[in-house]
Amino acid sequence: MPATPPIFLRLNDADNVIVARTDILAGTPVERVTARDPMPAGHKIATIAIAEGQPVRKYNQIIGFASQPIQPGEHVHGHNCAMADFDRDYAIGQDAREVNFLAADERATFQGYRRASGQVGTRNYLGILTSVNCSASAARFIAQAVQTDHFRERFPHIDGVVALTHSTGCGMAGAGEGYDNLQRVLWGHARHPNFGGVLMVGLGCEVNQIDFLLEAYGIERGPRFQTMNIQNAGGTRKTVEWGKAALEEMAPSVNEARRETVDASHLSVALQCGGSDGYSGITANPALGFGNAEFIPWQIGATM
Repeated sequence: MPATPPIFLRLNDADNVIVARTDILAGTPVERVTARDPMPAGHKIATIAIAEGQPVRKYNQIIGFASQPIQPGEHVHGHNCAMADFDRDYAIGQDAREVNFLAADERATFQGYRRASGQVGTRNYLGILTSVNCSASAARFIAQAVQTDHFRERFPHIDGVVALTHSTGCGMAGAGEGYDNLQRVLWGHARHPNFGGVLMVGLGCEVNQIDFLLEAYGIERGPRFQTMNIQNAGGTRKTVEWGKAALEEMAPSVNEARRETVDASHLSVALQCGGSDGYSGITANPALGFGNAEFIPWQIGATM
């Protein structure tokens, strides 16, 4: 039978706390100490005496300082652990290690859309981007006008039409970090492999001119990347008509895309923290950061 997982986690040999995997009653033996207090799952337990002012270590990192003497087996939390200034040396990369990648024939696969850029998408959308907040409504109107039952019947291999809008692009400096960040995000969307075709809609007088973006990132107009602006079109209604026609023109070639079996290395995986708790740094973050099976969180502490 498989070994029963321990009721605690030791994250590093240099730590002076361990982490409760489950609710622990006072008087329960944990590692080399006995719990003095009831411990909620995810909370810290001192494994040695920590004098007032001494650092509390978790992940072999200083996460705070004892605000009062802490006894072995005692619950370590906000009532006895406080923040304080100290010198930091992050020593970035000192524990980096080479990833043991699987052989090509052993890797996971998925059914994706291979693009001419070499990227692979998980969806096949038509995208509508905006250079400025002033064209946001027009972009949404175009998406609504295009996505009809008739459109879906004619182009069953297009997953949908997506309008991505934002709240800036004008009334801003034409250079600097904010401007660069906006252009970088728009460039990323324009080249995203989930888009089989893209229409970018501007107003015409905004600071973030479409031509500036295309020049900065070497994006060229073509059958699957078109641009337009409301002022040249002659107003919102004509913009919607023009935009709908542009997407209808793109749709046949975008609809030709088919899923094929591709290596999972084409996937980019990210995690979003929904509000840190005691397990954020133990499970989700390391799971993303480690590329092999050597890190198995629930086995930590099993031999301690």
